[in-house]
Amino acid sequence: MAAPATRYAGTRVPRVEDTRLLTGHGTYVDDVVRPGMLHACFVRSPFARARINSIDTSAAVSMPGVHAVLTAADLNGDVHEAWHAVAGKDVADTPRPPLAEGEVKFVGDPIAIVIAENRYLAEDALELIDVDYDPLPAIADFTRAVGHEAVVHEAYPDNVAGGLAGAPPDEEAFAAAAYVADERIYQQTHVPVPIETRGLVVEWVAATQELTLWASTQTPHELRAFAARLLGIPAQGVRVIARDTGGGFGQKVVPMREDMCILLAARKVSAPLKWIEDRRENLMSAGQARHVDGRARMAFDADGAITAVDIDFIQDIGAYPTPYPVLTTAAIGMFFPGPYRVPKSSFNYKTVFTNTSGLAAYRGPWQYETLTREILLDIAARKMGIDPVELRRKNLLRRDEMPFFNPNGMPYDHVAPMETFEQAVKILDHEGFRKEQAEALAQGRYLGLGFSAYIEPTGAATGHLATEGCTIRMEPTGKINVYVNGGSSGNSIETTVVQLTADALGADIADVSTIQGDTAVTPYGAGTQGSRSGPMTAGAVNEAGTILRAQLVAMAAHVLGVPEDDIELANSKATSREDSSKSVRFADLAYRSYYEPQQLAPGMAATLEATARFTSQTMIHWANATHACTCEVDVTTGRVTLTRYIVSEDVGPMINPNIVEGQIAGGTVQGIGGALLENLVYDDEGNPLSTTFVDYLLPTATEVPPIEYGHVEVPSPGVGGYKGCGEGGAIGSTPAVINAINDALAPLGVTVTTLPATPSKIVALIEAAAAD
Repeated sequence: MAAPATRYAGTRVPRVEDTRLLTGHGTYVDDVVRPGMLHACFVRSPFARARINSIDTSAAVSMPGVHAVLTAADLNGDVHEAWHAVAGKDVADTPRPPLAEGEVKFVGDPIAIVIAENRYLAEDALELIDVDYDPLPAIADFTRAVGHEAVVHEAYPDNVAGGLAGAPPDEEAFAAAAYVADERIYQQTHVPVPIETRGLVVEWVAATQELTLWASTQTPHELRAFAARLLGIPAQGVRVIARDTGGGFGQKVVPMREDMCILLAARKVSAPLKWIEDRRENLMSAGQARHVDGRARMAFDADGAITAVDIDFIQDIGAYPTPYPVLTTAAIGMFFPGPYRVPKSSFNYKTVFTNTSGLAAYRGPWQYETLTREILLDIAARKMGIDPVELRRKNLLRRDEMPFFNPNGMPYDHVAPMETFEQAVKILDHEGFRKEQAEALAQGRYLGLGFSAYIEPTGAATGHLATEGCTIRMEPTGKINVYVNGGSSGNSIETTVVQLTADALGADIADVSTIQGDTAVTPYGAGTQGSRSGPMTAGAVNEAGTILRAQLVAMAAHVLGVPEDDIELANSKATSREDSSKSVRFADLAYRSYYEPQQLAPGMAATLEATARFTSQTMIHWANATHACTCEVDVTTGRVTLTRYIVSEDVGPMINPNIVEGQIAGGTVQGIGGALLENLVYDDEGNPLSTTFVDYLLPTATEVPPIEYGHVEVPSPGVGGYKGCGEGGAIGSTPAVINAINDALAPLGVTVTTLPATPSKIVALIEAAAAD
């Protein structure tokens, strides 16, 4: 049977979900209403660290409309198992109680739940709960947390959750180097800030022992499995429904403590239970991201070739990280050599508890490695007196050098970092910009150019991430439904699986629809995380599509009286290659299969449905990109204006260029925010100071120039050659912006190494440089 001809993959098919979303017909968790539904609110700690002496709930419980007030004594003992599939049940994890018990560990720590007939009553009842606290010393500054007198968890007396070291640094290489770039680089806390905050509606039916969840989640099947483990009930009695999700960006990959609480509480009330987080709660309690401080070094020979790199850092993981922060932080050290020809690399890190909200996943959690490396490269270039473009050209890996093992053992292959870099340089017109920059400087204007090159693992195929399921069903009308775990998280798997399925079966795309996010009808999948959706769902659709295609060909060959290898499937019909007058529509095949199965060939199954699992044989699909940014800095006010932004990215063949570019744009804007604006600030006592959008500043259209795209397509060894593209924009953009600012301010002797690069910080650096 001939392979299907591609008709839709690679084209700019309009997103199938846009009509409902843009016309206000999306379904989010807060749109879900169940009969008799109750509402939950959390009592949260006003202290960063305090002993809980007592909780008096009597006044709240007696308030009309309040159904229950639950504390740790009511919930925490009901936990059966609370591990996440990201690392599995046998990996040691950090503490994570549903409600604070005995001691609160950060401002916003949930200590009780009020359940009432509506949200207004629940919030009023919060004010009636009397909690007797005994404040204790807290530590909010993670750079001082190791060995601090304020101990976050008794089991970790030095506040170190763990760490890891690779090979020790080759100090001789640094001592012998012609040039060394050596900087302390600090990245602030900034967070995903999804448009839709976290939320759940949980309905427990005691009579049937069935639990239904409507959830804002990136991983419906993992949430289902987690709920079953947590409550100690059979997984087949749990159903998760994830309709539309207003952004996740990693924050909604794993169930957090509040999710645990709502699941536990739902079995203690006689009606469905809804919890929706408000924006203040989200910024205060939904998890921090980034927040790393470290010393990074790069050594170069006289010709500018890298001879050794080293990074030694600590990462703030807050009080209750989710999950396994010691392991996930290792990626920063492992990936630090980046897409460069690095012979020696070393790293060392610690993950540190503080009395702040816990570390959570955020689009490219290892991004600090790219930030530090790319800043160092520009600093080194200025020391050498050469353009950062020339320094990168000397050291970037080429396609003909693949496969290439970085010194930490990461196996790069099927990538071309030099090609994406040169494409970005060409789009920019590097020489033209340098001329413009010099002319502007003569006029007293400060323009800058920054580059950032990175390589990232996508479609990570380890553990439960290594497999994905798909069901494709042709209905009696000949129309086709494709069922995948998926869910509407913004990455448009809805559109891409329709494209892939139409190609796999030779169907007209208008005849294909998709059903996603409902664990009752979709096969198990690990969900939206790790830039895996593209390559993994493509593999799953290919597996199921191949089975169903073979069945369609066999049926059509019997109906048309021709050999199977003479059948071509296209435009939702089967046609004889030798005699095009012989054809049969999919609708006619489906009618015969469902309503006249006796007309099929003897022994032929009447099945027009296939379910299959794809297991990836490729552990990592490497993607890479170069970001280029130009800016102008007002040296009087410190304001940064971005003037151009270019991304040249290799994500393999693109299933849908519109979606790829949309993913790049979204991540890029988040990285711009992390470079210039966003900062989740705490004071010395651990009080959060930026829990509203008045204080936590987000980028808008006025801060972001039009993004220009270049594409290099180096296929991966996986199905279709596809790679993931969800995280790259957020990885590459922050260092590109910081490098552009530093390039602009280089004539003044100013280098930004502490983020974000706010106007006040830039002015202070300029003034300090002038004073010297």
